[in-house]
Amino acid sequence: MARKKTITKEQILTATYELVAKEGLGKFTARNIAAKMKCSTQPIYLEFKNMYDLRSALIAKIFEHLEKDVFPRKHTDDEIVDFCLNYIDFATKENHLYRALFIVGHGGEPVLQGFSFEYFQKLVAADSEYSKLPTGEVENLFVSLLVVASGISSMIYSGVIAPSQEQKISVLKEVLATIKQKESAFDLNYIAAFN
Repeated sequence: MARKKTITKEQILTATYELVAKEGLGKFTARNIAAKMKCSTQPIYLEFKNMYDLRSALIAKIFEHLEKDVFPRKHTDDEIVDFCLNYIDFATKENHLYRALFIVGHGGEPVLQGFSFEYFQKLVAADSEYSKLPTGEVENLFVSLLVVASGISSMIYSGVIAPSQEQKISVLKEVLATIKQKESAFDLNYIAAFN
């Protein structure tokens, strides 16, 4: 008679998520996950083909968290500004998950930009003010805002600045207004080259 499975795939994924969220991707090993779950590594390899498979499931779970819990948060009457504020919050408050996606990513390649851009495109398409922008302008807008949001995030995380929510909103609205007026202080073609 086969032994009853006591550790499920979802339990392993939840433990992995919690481990990476608290301690970072450097702790992403079968032994560390098993230690967190107080079991051997065997259940991990019974439920996942390999660690790459588990990492793929982890990234999908982080994306689900972003899509359902992080990016939809409302702060202002502008969803584009809210998106940037939520990006900053994620990068600074859930920095291990942010680094797992943005810095290290999947197979060594950052994956947050692609997911964020897809989400951003949906926001733009649903907004009467931004939906008329050509695809290239949407990309330029996204890259410009990503540069600003990433810069703010980095400076907050490193302790260089501690802006209030109002200050962050003001900066983001100024950037948006500048881009809308085509009098951008950024050279959008130069920034787009980094995309």
